This record gives sequence, structure tokens and C-alpha cells, in this order.
Amino acid sequence: MLLEMKNIVKRYGNVLANNGINIELNKGEILAIVGENGAGKSTIMKILYGLERPDSGEIYINGKKMDFHNPSDAMAQGIGMVQQHFMLFDSMTIAENIVYKNEMRKGIFFDYKKNIEVVEELSKKYMLKVDPKAIIEDCPVGLQQRVEILKILYQNADIIIFDEPSAVLTPIEVDELLKTMKQLASLGKSIIVITHKLNEVMEVADRIVVMRTGEVVAEKFKRDTNVEELSYLMVGRQILTRVIPEKETKENVLEVKALTLNGEHEKKTLNNVDLHIRKGEIVGIAGVSGNGQSELIRCITGLEHVDGGKILLNNEDITNKKVMEIRDAGIAHIPEDRYYWGSAKEATLTENALMGFEDHKDFSKRGILDTKKVTNHAKELIKKFLVKADSPNQKIKELSGGNAQKLIVAREMEMQTPLLIACEPTRGIDIGAIEFIHDKLVEKRNNGDSVLLVSSELSEIMSLSDRIYVIYEGEIVGEFKRGSIDEKRLGLLMVGGKENEK
Repeated sequence: MLLEMKNIVKRYGNVLANNGINIELNKGEILAIVGENGAGKSTIMKILYGLERPDSGEIYINGKKMDFHNPSDAMAQGIGMVQQHFMLFDSMTIAENIVYKNEMRKGIFFDYKKNIEVVEELSKKYMLKVDPKAIIEDCPVGLQQRVEILKILYQNADIIIFDEPSAVLTPIEVDELLKTMKQLASLGKSIIVITHKLNEVMEVADRIVVMRTGEVVAEKFKRDTNVEELSYLMVGRQILTRVIPEKETKENVLEVKALTLNGEHEKKTLNNVDLHIRKGEIVGIAGVSGNGQSELIRCITGLEHVDGGKILLNNEDITNKKVMEIRDAGIAHIPEDRYYWGSAKEATLTENALMGFEDHKDFSKRGILDTKKVTNHAKELIKKFLVKADSPNQKIKELSGGNAQKLIVAREMEMQTPLLIACEPTRGIDIGAIEFIHDKLVEKRNNGDSVLLVSSELSEIMSLSDRIYVIYEGEIVGEFKRGSIDEKRLGLLMVGGKENEK
């Protein structure tokens, strides 16, 4: 047995994050730890990596009891962690990032040639191809993740923890990552994967630990389980397969015509973008982050000034109008960052639920708010959208990310506009809340309204969208009806590939 974690307990105030957790890991094994947000899976890995101290319990490596005070202690015992947000220096080369703090030197000077050779040897040994001289900021996300893995291997890690490793990757990059994990395991490395993506778990894991509300509720070998059973174990109830009926729609709600947004150095951020959304349909926009989808949404919602083209909502020109005018015209917006754009962290749930409704006749007369009605409105949203909160007077920053997201979704949906723009509506939330929000989006569509969906989760785009646009480097490079394209082909187009490429 390479690793044993015995009876780990961790409390945060009144919250019992880990309650007597037992986890074992064998040499050359890939262990997946799955569970909803708040299940305790990240906490147990932070304890293993020395980022947190347990209140009680023991950790053994090769039968020897350990006491980790920080990540350096864990790394000294051969434990490395590839975090969701990469810990790389953008302006430095791949080689410099990999050898950082353990550089080859000539006297007091950095030995550039020797460090390049070391990285090339490491890359060849683990079959993880990189160009040691490339600058990190010029590398795609998948390659940056590979650099993170090589950095950990350079530090002689035998146990590698992956925290939600595919969250920012395209399907093609995900395939490469899963191959890398299997490769590392075959070379004797032991892998722990924290994730909620069960298809990937079934592809790569040898054994699966399911956590719920701070406890291990099941442990399964891959051969003895399936996605449906794991979903049930994670949530505690059956997740139903959603069927969205086809329907013919002709009337356009939104038209974007030849939209142009200038960028730096004469390069256009958005170049002649054309798209339309019909009444009663969900339209998805698929693209790798940074290809113009965020700017497109900001242009439509009035947060960015358009340099060319037109935006029409129900045949009314809303190009470059003020944000409030556009909202009043009939667009609600779930923004991609729930805290930066979607809420005021220090404000209460009541105050956040009111945003955008401040001048509504139901809540305000002659500029004076009706406190009782405002509070009741917040209570209704909390109840209707199953937001777990102690009180409407609680600050939104005190909620879990998933519950904060549900309140924002509730507020924007309650505006009952003909068009809802939903950007990353389920980012960072658990499988039960994802199902709930998806149902609400489909319900809006079925009621005859329209949804523009922007998501980095391709499975979300493909399962919900009646039509899909693919955006690459600020241009629409494809349009597809539901069921006419698979994830692999879509992923290829997202990274600039052509339809006929293999």
C-alpha cells in the first residue's frame, strides 16, 4: 500500500467537511474521487498536499506515518498537485518554469543549455512533448497543463493529484490528458483525480471513491459500476435523462449582423459576426476561452461599444444602447463570473435579488423601496430555486458558489424577458444544481422564450442547444443543428481545425 489516509476529520466552524475519511492508494493506480460541491473531496486532498491540517486522523506513506505542515513537506515525500489554476510564470519559458527553484547552474549563473537538455530528457522519458524554449503565455491551455505535470515529475513526485483537470480543456486536449494519466500509471506513478465528470472517470480510473456531505458513501472498481450508479451515489437520487422535443421556429428574437469589435494592433476581436436566435430555441456558442465569445456577449448587453454592424432585438436596433435600456428592451443576462459581474459580494441576498428590479413598480414608488415586498421577492426566489441560505439578510459571499449562482439565475429568469443570455450558467456547481438549472433553461425555451447559451462545457452546449455556433479568433466558423455534429468534430473546429481534418 503506497498511501493510507485513516479517519481524517476536518471542521470549519460548525461545518464538518471531512468526517472519518479513509482512503487508500496503490502504486501505479488511478483513483478517482467524485462528489458534488461541498462533498469534502477537495478538503481531503488539501490535507494530503499539506495545504490544510486535519483536526484528527493519520496519513501513512509506504507504512510510515507522516505529518505535513505545508506543501513542501508533501513534495518532499513525493506528492505533487496539478491545481485547477496553473501556477506558472507567463513571461518565462517552459524550461524555466519546470526547473524553477531547482535549476542547473554554472557557478551562480543559470545554465541555459543544461536546463534545456534536462527538460528535453524529462519530456522524452514521460512522452510529454514540449518545446523547452517556448514562452508560457504563447502556449494553449492543454500545453500549459502538460508543463505543470512535467514540473511535478521533475520534483520526483510518485503521487500526482489532479484537481478538476479537464475544466478548461477542449475535447481533444481532454483525450490527451487521459492518455497522459494512463501513461504515467503504466510507468509506476500513482494518480488521484478529483472530478465530477463521470464519463472521464469511467475512461481512466481503476477505482472510484464517492463522497457525499463529508463522508465516503461508496467505493467501486470501475468494472463493477457505471455512470448512472455513480450519479445516484453522488446525489442520493436518480438523475433523469432529459429529452428536448424538436420544434419549428421561424420568428427571430435576436439578430447580430456583421458585428465588428476592434482589438489591438489592427487585429479585430470580433470580425463580421452574423448570428440569429429564433423564438423558442436555445442557441449555443462553443469556443475555447479567449476567442471573442465574452466580448460578443458584452457587445449584445451594452457592456462593450461596437465598432461596426448591428444588433436587433425583436427588430429594434439596440446597438450601443445603455445596459439598462437593453435590459428594459427584453434581455436578461446570467454573466460568466458570478462575483465580478453577477452580484455584489458584500450585499445581502435581498439586495442581490433586487438588482435590475430597483425601479420596478411592484417594489418602488417615487424612488422609495417597499421593504416588505422586496424581502418577500427575495424569499420567493430562494424558495423557488432551492437556494440553501439561512436568511435573506445573509451576505451572498457567505453562500456556496452553487447557491450564489442559483440566486443569480433566479433573479435573471424572474425578469421573464423574451431573451436570456446564459454565460457559464453551471460553472463550478454540483450535478444536482446543474440538473435544476438545465431544467429551468429548457422550461424557458418550451414556454416560447429564447436562450443564448455560452459554455465551456461542450456536453452542456450539445445537450441543450437547438443550434450551435462555433467561434474561433472572433469569427463564426460553423453553424450546426442539434445532433448533426459530435464533440470531437466540434472540438476540432474550436481550435481552428477544418471539417475534413482527422
